[in-house]
Amino acid sequence: MPNSKSKSSREISRPSRTRLLVGLMAGTSLDGVDAALVRVTGPPSAPRVRLLQFISRPYSSSVRQRVLRIAAGEQATAGEISQLNFLLGELFAEAALEVCRKAGVAPGRLAGVGSHGQTIFHQGFATAESGRKIKSTLQIAEPAVIAERTGATVVADFRTADMAAGGQGAPLVPLVDYLLLRDPKQGTVALNIGGIANVTVIPAGAAPENVFGFDTGPGNMVMDGIVRSVTGGRRHYDSGGRTAARGKVLDDVLAQALRYPFFRKAPPKSAGREQFGEEFLKHFFLSRLARVSPEDLLRTANELTARTVTDALRRFVCPRTSISRLILSGGGAHNRLLVDRLAELLPEINVFTSDAFGLPVDAKEAIAFAILADRTLNGLPGNLPAVTGARKAAVLGGIWRVQSASNKLPKTAQ
Repeated sequence: MPNSKSKSSREISRPSRTRLLVGLMAGTSLDGVDAALVRVTGPPSAPRVRLLQFISRPYSSSVRQRVLRIAAGEQATAGEISQLNFLLGELFAEAALEVCRKAGVAPGRLAGVGSHGQTIFHQGFATAESGRKIKSTLQIAEPAVIAERTGATVVADFRTADMAAGGQGAPLVPLVDYLLLRDPKQGTVALNIGGIANVTVIPAGAAPENVFGFDTGPGNMVMDGIVRSVTGGRRHYDSGGRTAARGKVLDDVLAQALRYPFFRKAPPKSAGREQFGEEFLKHFFLSRLARVSPEDLLRTANELTARTVTDALRRFVCPRTSISRLILSGGGAHNRLLVDRLAELLPEINVFTSDAFGLPVDAKEAIAFAILADRTLNGLPGNLPAVTGARKAAVLGGIWRVQSASNKLPKTAQ
């Protein structure tokens, strides 16, 4: 259990001028653990961030398969999930220590570690459970292990407080997008393309309550699933979109996939493997492998991501606010075919990568959870209710601290 949920008002009102934090992120692509070491200056409510070091530690094949099997909803015992939770805690801790080591920073200097964990279940909409409406999320990678191995204060389990307040628990990065990418004159969409694609919409001169965002649908998830299937797991993604570029769009497959109900659902909305995992992949794509080429399937999946992102912007964003720039991050920003299609489908909007704003595309989400941890440690909310659908802004996550020997209980008097 967390050791503490809050800090004193004195600590909140007098934050350190400069602080070092590590953000840890593992996404729905199940590639491994990303770790970003950042230096943060200024108050937590208006941080200035500099990335000092970033690493990405891939999961071993066996770990990836275990996580994928459980995340795909296959049968697993409580013991299996418990063991995997502690194993991932070790892997996340190793990533935090490695990024510090590469930067020459002692872990004892860290103000905190923000760990998103590995999502194995996420249901942002409510279903009936024993007469109640319940939605839930579960991220694993035991925070107590990370705290013990690093000696640092750890903030984790970010999504649950938002869900308890009626939200969908996702997306959470929009608040960080607002803090780091807002502009007084230009309407901005921050698009992250990980396993799932999500947008943060920041109108020109926006206040926090004007920001909104949502998941648009699959990012790399369907494309990665096709690659793993046709290569027998030897490859995990289509590097640069080069294989897809050799194929053609299968119009009938694309049309059927675009009719999937999630795409028409109005925000707030969030998604994961529960919507776009194995069942979606098999139904719309893999069931056709005997009749069509893998290149054509990949090209169609690539187009599905491009079309659902741009359709979502035209349906749910453009009628509400004027947008002049799109800022890309995530692994999908390396997919040249996808980036080119987004630019073609949105000719009126300037397309950039987040690198141009000091946020490397692969590191941005890990950076975000370092910033969210900084806010939690200073008693500030980390969600945007207009984005998640929560009833109120909430301080996110629990706090795990390592107790020093001086904090041991006194011996009982004889």
